[in-house]
Amino acid sequence: MPLVDVTYAPTVPEPSLRALGSVLPHLVSLAVECPEEPYDGDLQPGDVELRFRPLGPLDRSGLPVVIEIKSKWFASRAANRQERVDTLHANIHAATGLADFGVYLSLPIAAWSQGD
Repeated sequence: MPLVDVTYAPTVPEPSLRALGSVLPHLVSLAVECPEEPYDGDLQPGDVELRFRPLGPLDRSGLPVVIEIKSKWFASRAANRQERVDTLHANIHAATGLADFGVYLSLPIAAWSQGD
């Protein structure tokens, strides 16, 4: 279950943020799918958590949008993580038209539990 944090500058139009919110769950799921956590295309509640946060007055960022993804470490994910994040960046650009943004993929050793 990926956690996705989107930090954005006040200059980013709301329609662009809505477009990101619409496409990120699917695109991130494609980017992190692996044999241990396959993606069947049928997202359920809790499969991908999105959080949007505007840059604060003390934040410093060289990009108007930074997308940070945290997804559980598996060797199959880690083996080609740069290819995964490069493909995800290209897919986000194609789906939203955003040009000036960064994507950070983190694969921590982690565990997740969700109630029924």
